[in-house]
Order: sequence, then C-alpha cells, then structure tokens
Amino acid sequence: MFTTRPELVGTHGMVASTHWLASSAGMAVLEAGGNAFDAAVAAGFVLQVVEPHLNGPGGEVPVVFSAVGESAPRVLCGQGVAPAGATTEHYTGLGLDLVPGSGLLAATVPGAWDGWLTLLRDYGTKSLREVLDYAIGYARDGFPLLERVSGTISTVADLFRDHWTTSAAQWMPGGRVPEPGTRFRNPKLADTWEWLLAAGEAAGGDREAQIEAARRAWSQGFVAAQVDEFCRGEFRDDSGRDHAGVLTGADMAGWEATYEDAVTADFGDWTVAKCGAWSQGPVLLQQLRLLEGFADRLSYVDGKPTAQTIHLAVECAKLAFADREAWYGDTGDVPLDVLLSREYADLRRKLVDENASLELRPGSPGSARPVLAEHIRRGPSALADLSGAVGEPTVGPTGTTKGDTVHVDVVDRWGNLVSATPSGGWLQSSPTIPSLGFCLGSRAQMFWLDKGLPNSLAPGKRPRTTLSPSLALRDGLPAMAFGTPGGDQQDQWQLGFWLAHTAGGLNLQQSIDAPLWHTNAFPSSFYPRAWTPGEVVVESRVGAEAIADLRERGHSVVDAGEWTLGRMSAVARDSRDGLLRAAANPRGAQGYAVGR
Repeated sequence: MFTTRPELVGTHGMVASTHWLASSAGMAVLEAGGNAFDAAVAAGFVLQVVEPHLNGPGGEVPVVFSAVGESAPRVLCGQGVAPAGATTEHYTGLGLDLVPGSGLLAATVPGAWDGWLTLLRDYGTKSLREVLDYAIGYARDGFPLLERVSGTISTVADLFRDHWTTSAAQWMPGGRVPEPGTRFRNPKLADTWEWLLAAGEAAGGDREAQIEAARRAWSQGFVAAQVDEFCRGEFRDDSGRDHAGVLTGADMAGWEATYEDAVTADFGDWTVAKCGAWSQGPVLLQQLRLLEGFADRLSYVDGKPTAQTIHLAVECAKLAFADREAWYGDTGDVPLDVLLSREYADLRRKLVDENASLELRPGSPGSARPVLAEHIRRGPSALADLSGAVGEPTVGPTGTTKGDTVHVDVVDRWGNLVSATPSGGWLQSSPTIPSLGFCLGSRAQMFWLDKGLPNSLAPGKRPRTTLSPSLALRDGLPAMAFGTPGGDQQDQWQLGFWLAHTAGGLNLQQSIDAPLWHTNAFPSSFYPRAWTPGEVVVESRVGAEAIADLRERGHSVVDAGEWTLGRMSAVARDSRDGLLRAAANPRGAQGYAVGR
C-alpha cells in the first residue's frame, strides 16, 4: 500500500515525536550513551521551546513507561493539582458557572519540570545539564518558528496588545506577529533554566543531588516566588473580565510528581497500558473492549478502514466517552474494574446497531446511576468557534484552546520504552510571566463547578485531563509506545492507529498514514464544553463510497480533507530479535522519527 515514508528499523535506538528538532535532540542523547529516559527528557524540554503554542514549562506531563528490570509498566504523573484557593465557592462567587479556559484562574500547579526531573533522577543516567542544554540552546540562539505558532499569535494578537502586554512583549517583538520560518528566541526562558541549573550544580557533583536541588529551586525558590507574585495581578480571561489567580508559591512547594501502576487490559496476545481515570486513558481500553465483540467485522482494504469499521468504532467511542464523562475523575472510587470488564462491555455493546446514535448514553456499572453536570443536562451548545474541530487545535481570540499538546516516544537498545504527552502552559491561554519567559497552564478548565461529580473542582485534586500516552505489551513483553496530541480526539486517533496495526496488519508507518476519523458526539473537556450529536469527522481518503455509507447510517459526516487528523508517533521493539522500529506523522510536515 501507499506510505509516505519508510518505517524505520534498527538496533541502537529510536525517537519519534511531533517535531523534528525534539526527535533529533533525543537521538543525540541516545548516541551519547544515554537511555530512553534521558532521551525523552531532552526531547520534552526541546518541545517546550519549539512548540510553545502546544506546551511549555508551566504545563504538565504524564508518562507511561516500561523499564528494564521492572515487571510491569508504570505511570509518572506530572499533572499538577488544583491550588488550595481553587474552591467552587471562589469561582461561583465571581459569577462563573464554568472555570474559564484562559487566564490565571485556570492554572493548576505546574507539573512538567518536576515530572521530567523525577523521571530523570530515578531512571535516567545523564546529568540535568546534559539533557537540558539542547532546549537552552534553542531558546537562547533561536529556532525556526512554525507556521502554526505564528498563526496562533496572530489569532490572539489583539488580546496580547490590549490585555496581556507581557505576552505581547515576548511573542510580538516590535509589536508585530513574527513571520513563519523566521528565527525566534526566548532568552528569558534560557535565563530561567540556567538559573535552575546553577542552583542544582551548587549542590555538588552528585547527579541525583543536583537534580534534587534543581527541583527545590523551582518549587521553593525563584520560580515559585515569581509565579506567586504574578498570580496576584488581574488579567482578562474567557469570562470577558479581569481576574487574579489563586495559585501560590505554597501550592508549588507542597506538590511533587508521583508514580503509580498503569491501568492495563488484555486483548488476545496484546496488553495495553494507560494512565488512570484522572486522565481519559482508560477510555481507549473501553473502546477496545467494546470492539472485541465486533472483531470479525473490522477490516481494512488497501490500507483504508471500511465504512463498517468506522461506524462500529464511532458508536463504541460514544459509549466509552459517555462513561468517561459520568465516571472518570481523580477519586478513589472510579469503578474501572467494572468499566473495563467483558461483562459490562457485553451489556453496553447491545446498544450498537447499524444506525448512528444521537444521544449521550453513560452506563450504570454495578447498577450505580450516572450523574452528569448541569451544563451537560441542558444539552449541547452550538458554539461555532469551538464545536466541530476537525484536526489541529482550535484557538479562539480570547485564548481558548481546544485539543492541543505534543508527544514523544522513545525505545533504546536495552529495551526501555517511554511514551509521554506533555501539554499545557500554552503561550495563547495565559499571560507570560516576564521574569521567567513562560506562562502558566489552564488545565483547571477540565473541572466542573457542579458538586458531587467525579471531576468536580476541589483543592489538591487533579483535573481529569485528556492527555493519554500509551504503551503496549505483546505476550507479556514490552513491545510498543505510541500516542498523539489532540485533546478529546487522542484516544480516538490512537484507536484508528491500533486497528490499522492489529486488525489491518499494517506496519507502524502505514498505520499512522492510514485515514483517521473521530466523533464530536460527547461533551468537550475544554471550555465551553460544547458537543455535536451525530457528528463524525473523517479524512476524505476513506473514500466517497465510505462517506456516503456513513451518511446513510445517520452520521453527520464532516470531510476534514485528505491529511488533517492526528499527529501520531510510535516506536516498537520486537522481543524475538531485538529489532527496533519507529514511525511519525506526515500530516503538517512536522512530525519526525529518527533512529539507527
């Protein structure tokens, strides 16, 4: 079948990510003797520089990984929590019924720095300077500005000029939107990182001691102090009014990244590992469990999914995401054992027929009654600027951003596997802190202000994030790491990749190249939480006949164009011969896989 580029095959190491400079930095670390964890950290920091509209130092990072010598995949949670002052009463007292999607009120504790450094400390081999120097170099000396970065700045230029003047100073030098392809610099961010490095290296020559000192310098030193001071100011957000933040230095000092067991489910000789129900990760497992009953009806012809395959996948996605809305959150009582069981899937699967469903239908695991937010019970919103997003992130003029992040996968010659989906701290959704060169995240917009829900806002709680890296084992052995940006679409586009690879028999690159689809028929995780019942977005390469078939089944089909959906990347290791593989997304001519 047609493929845009070869699937890379080698023996030394593989890195695949959403930007060529990040992949190259990760590979440089592997060539210098580092392992997959060293390489992932180096690539992750470069992504903060070269894709600043999709992630930054003020954001977060979840990681699913398999380390040689450990018996099961684990999760590194670099997702910060809601600040102590983030109470429902505080937000409703401001006249809000949703957490704004932009501005300081949407900030959780920044988790990326501590997450990456914790992973480096415990599983890496390189010093912090060895992995951070690549990102510092690009921030200090410049990098070619992506067209999408320039376009994002242009969209929010009036907001920057009128309300976020510190952002205008950083991202619009001379008062103008920078041209795509020009060399862009962020020297203040380079200064911040150099200060943190100096604080770490002052602890002496021990690698781990330096990393620990750099972690404290972030959460208890200069960075936390600057964040605290900046959050006391008032800035415009999606509400159309100016608000101060609630994040404090004490919130940062009281939080650190943690490890936990991955959530896993078996599918034949495959086992898929995901983050817990504080993320949307298990929704991929639910979709796969539902589709088990349709295995003989899933097929690919000439590298393309049939209309029946898309229909069944979409209908199962609607059921799984409805359960995500009703049951997922950072609580200790999410009924994952039931939600991922074959018995529950058998019951839910009976709702799937040959026609498109138009309702939001969460299930009742263990006979418990689903409870939804009032905003959802009122019905779908009809907000044309944010509903019906077809592919790359949708950015509104107030900084509202839907479906944006980055991704990196790494495998090394020893068999370590890492899948990470860093996000948050987007340049367009929170004002730049001028003394630091970066902005805070807006992940708190995922919380509901309604009380009594699994994802209700509460201090110290993680928002139910869309970030969803993936790792798979085959015959019990670590075999593949994969993922994509895309907000609510992440686990739908990953499903398409997975079906192409396992049901379609395609290699990694062919599976990424295969036409993708997703549905918007469930509430968005992002402000203003809109959805469009019955809507299915497809790449036109599925074919006119398949699109017509889907419409006959009652789907409202949006043709997104030929190459628009997903930014998948993947790496793999064959346990039989030790061969390593990698592939990356051709869409947008930006994703890159490298290895030897």
